[in-house]
Amino acid sequence: MKNNFLKVAGKILKSRLIVGTGKYKSFSETAKAVQASGADMVTVAVRRVNILDKKKPILTDFLNPKKIIFLPNTAGCFTSDDALRTLRLAREMGGWKLVKLEVLGDKKTLYPNMIETIKSTKILSKEGFKVMVYCTDDPLLAKKLEDNGASAIMPLASPIGSGLGLQNRINISMIIKQSKIPVIVDAGIGTASDATIAMELGCDGVLINSAIANAKKPILMAKAFKDAVISGRNSYLAGRMSKNYFAIASSPKKGLI
Repeated sequence: MKNNFLKVAGKILKSRLIVGTGKYKSFSETAKAVQASGADMVTVAVRRVNILDKKKPILTDFLNPKKIIFLPNTAGCFTSDDALRTLRLAREMGGWKLVKLEVLGDKKTLYPNMIETIKSTKILSKEGFKVMVYCTDDPLLAKKLEDNGASAIMPLASPIGSGLGLQNRINISMIIKQSKIPVIVDAGIGTASDATIAMELGCDGVLINSAIANAKKPILMAKAFKDAVISGRNSYLAGRMSKNYFAIASSPKKGLI
């Protein structure tokens, strides 16, 4: 169904699964995992992954940016100035205006520095960027990002690379209910069932990197996440049964012998 597609900053995505391109053993494995995931969009760390220098192994030889949307991100940036410089460079190099913003607070937790993140979002939006923003699961700060021009809210499920899954369903649900832009859970998801839970809450999508790249069989895990996101979305659209504290017989009482 066309109205079931994910729309972000004017881009229509058939898949609600976005995947990262880091941590794989090779670009070849990256490409196979992306294909198995069915993703229309991949994140690319501008400071870490070669996407333009033909003298070195290059990601675009394995993933065609004309067939899949590249989302440059600011992984590894700890200040607003670094993040802004990185994304302006991405625009100059490849013309990218749809970007993912990360401004990290410290190297131990890799939690977002929300003061710098909100500041950067406002500046980038004024410069014409379409900004998908990695953030904490604080509903008030998520609203601030939306008010300052964010194109998508990307709250963490748990710390980056932790694999702990969705730790605060209540806050994520609050963010979903108040947001007029897509909410995409980013960071901390460990396995396919975590993605299903996020989608059942009503998230518009999920972003996965470590859980696929660090799996024993990354290609198979990518397929598992593809199925999990579809299943979770369908479950959300179907509308779950109400919860009850006591048993309710599944068979009708009428006509009992």
